[in-house]
Amino acid sequence: MTRCASLFRAVSIRAPLTRTSLIRLGRFRAALAALAWVALIPPMVAQDAAHARAALTPTVTFTFDFPQSNPEHYSITVDAGGHTRYECTGKIAQDAEEETYHAEFEVSPRNRERIFDWAKQARYFAGKIDAGNDKLAFTGAKVLSYQDGERSNTARYNYSSLEAVRQLTSLFQGTAETLEYGRRLAYYHRYQKLALDEELKRMEAQAKNNGLNEIQGVAPILREIVGDSSVINVVRARAQELIQMSESGH
Repeated sequence: MTRCASLFRAVSIRAPLTRTSLIRLGRFRAALAALAWVALIPPMVAQDAAHARAALTPTVTFTFDFPQSNPEHYSITVDAGGHTRYECTGKIAQDAEEETYHAEFEVSPRNRERIFDWAKQARYFAGKIDAGNDKLAFTGAKVLSYQDGERSNTARYNYSSLEAVRQLTSLFQGTAETLEYGRRLAYYHRYQKLALDEELKRMEAQAKNNGLNEIQGVAPILREIVGDSSVINVVRARAQELIQMSESGH
């Protein structure tokens, strides 16, 4: 392309502006434009291929909606490589505005294997998974979805009699509870640092009782707290202990 551009400048400067030369110059410009378009094709093809690979990657998504709860809505998506995305809509306090929060992290290999094994046991959510018992209390509208290059299944339920679905529900809800600690800690660290001690104390106690999943999902905000010299030492120590728990696979 550089050589062609130099040639174009040479032709523009030296060629006499006759009718014939103008026609040739127009054709030359058209050829240069075509070459420029061809040069763009490989990146476009690569981008399309990347999108296609992403569409083929198996993913499991759990979505939860429960009006008047906090958060009212959240979703967790895990792909076959373990990359996980959490997104929720909720409030930190009653008088606060509703906002969207998201976090991305790598799920533990153990839970990644469990998620896809349970999805397989549940036939990748093809067909009905709800128990169909209208007498059961409403515990939130739940959706499990599975996608890969061959399947795209979505199933809604309140309660399921399938053991694999119940296991998935418990795992995803426990993970969401952990990530909600991250949402509150991020807010308190920014706006209300005095509230950090009580929040971390509750989180630490729950983690020690094996009540939280995937603590590494909130490691970024824990590290911010540890590195903030304006936060009191006891709070930073609690955050550091939780980081160590996440690194040990607690």
